[in-house]
Amino acid sequence: DAASVTRTREVVEKIERIALETEGVKHTVAIAGQSILLNANASNFGALYLMLDDFDNRTRPELSGDAIAAALQDRLAQEIPEAVVNIFAAPPVEGLGTAGGFKIILQDLGDNGLPRLQRIADRIVAAGQSDPHLQGVFSSFRADTPWLELIIDRTQAKDRGVSIDDIRTELESTIGPYYINDFNLFGRTWQVNVQAYYTYRQSIDDLKQLKIRNNQGDMVPLADFASMRFVSGPVFVMRYNMYPAAAIHADAGPDTSSGQAIEHLYQAAEEQLPQSMRTEWTELALLQLQTGNTAMWVFLLAVVLVFLVLAAQYESWSLPLAVILVVPMCLLCAITGVILARMDVNIFTQIGFLVLVGLACKNAILIVEYAKAQREAGKERKQATLAACQLRLRPIIMTSFAFILGVVPLMVSEGAGAEMRRTLGIAVFAGMLGVTLFGIFLTPVFYYVIQWFKDRRPVRLPDLDDDWRAVEHAVSHSNGQAHTVEYETAAVTTRQSS
Repeated sequence: DAASVTRTREVVEKIERIALETEGVKHTVAIAGQSILLNANASNFGALYLMLDDFDNRTRPELSGDAIAAALQDRLAQEIPEAVVNIFAAPPVEGLGTAGGFKIILQDLGDNGLPRLQRIADRIVAAGQSDPHLQGVFSSFRADTPWLELIIDRTQAKDRGVSIDDIRTELESTIGPYYINDFNLFGRTWQVNVQAYYTYRQSIDDLKQLKIRNNQGDMVPLADFASMRFVSGPVFVMRYNMYPAAAIHADAGPDTSSGQAIEHLYQAAEEQLPQSMRTEWTELALLQLQTGNTAMWVFLLAVVLVFLVLAAQYESWSLPLAVILVVPMCLLCAITGVILARMDVNIFTQIGFLVLVGLACKNAILIVEYAKAQREAGKERKQATLAACQLRLRPIIMTSFAFILGVVPLMVSEGAGAEMRRTLGIAVFAGMLGVTLFGIFLTPVFYYVIQWFKDRRPVRLPDLDDDWRAVEHAVSHSNGQAHTVEYETAAVTTRQSS
């Protein structure tokens, strides 16, 4: 803590050399004195961007992004003991955070003080590091870094005609940098900042020799009305919802989804929190928690929409059930395939589930539609079902396996975004394979059983009294003229003349 920028730059350059020696790393960009992750400036902060080689040159598993990061993390931990180095991937959504993983904010609601806030944050980090479902858990919050406190005797400064604003301006322009203005040159806007040369701001004695102009135009030494001492304090004070806060960063461990990792970090934090502190999520984790189970509701609405469309097409509430009942088998096969491939259920697999709803119903519609037509043509229930199976088997097999073979390239894809295409491909491949193998057997059974229940319902015959009243009404409006009215109900024909 509180290392000089020169020392930080030397460590950053050493890390940069090690990174460039790592196979798979193409370029680096180093920044000393600034933390991109915390969006803060400090002399002991540093940031290093790693640009990896092209995907065509990193086909081996040990040259993947995660493998390079893990190997580089282990090497830096051994060769750079004077610094704490953490490696993060790029943010999954540009603009939401500055690095991958997720962030939880520890807030001090009871004004317990910054040292206690750091102790609680360190305990949460220790609990998270012991959890195998989490990795890269750390916090950059420090409450006891060395400070140089300037004590100004305002009475003596006023007696010498020196204003507090002039003291601030002098210190800022010396230790700096102090912003002056902007100017345009070569089509760009440049800032003008002033700062004393580093040899004139090395020690306390250098600062005591500073002179401030008073209201009479004389130069007054800073040491005449100010003293300095070393104290401890935070690197920077972070506030969240107006409360003192500390940020804790983490990432999901192996074979752990982001939702599971968020839950584990939350449990680790709750076990260490006193009553006067609380935690809140931010950035991408906050949006994920706000979304909640939206995907489940979207899926249910998609199934309901398909059911309503089929009900309107068949003009029946029972026949669409023969089509919809195959959807659970389709999803079961898709989830089984994702689990066997040791992948998680993410947004891409959920998109695949929505696609499978339509694909599964497509195969069932081919059977139910023809069986319904055969049933209306006068065939018995069993004969109509068997005829639909025999006629529709070939198109179902052809279209299904054409789609299944079409998603094979997604399953074996490599290069940029391969992990996204693989999860989507495996979910759709396994789901479509399952619905093809099981659907051709279960859909006829569903149709036969539902049609059997439908046939068992008694058929309501027309009311003959209502029919005779309609005939009498027609006769009464004939104005005495002779007409012949024919009315047919069931198999009975009646004739009446007047």
